[in-house]
Amino acid sequence: MKNDKGRVVKKADLPSKLCVVCQRPFVWRKKWARDWDQVVYCSERCRRGGHGEA
Repeated sequence: MKNDKGRVVKKADLPSKLCVVCQRPFVWRKKWARDWDQVVYCSERCRRGGHGEA
């Protein structure tokens, strides 16, 4: 993966969060770049389940 300056970014250096449903960590993905602050689920399955949301 490359950053906006064309430099390679290691996966370990990407930001991560905990899923509000399964409490597992997940890392930033390019498709979430614009809404990273609003992302709270690690997957579509957790989003549909919705149990345990804070």
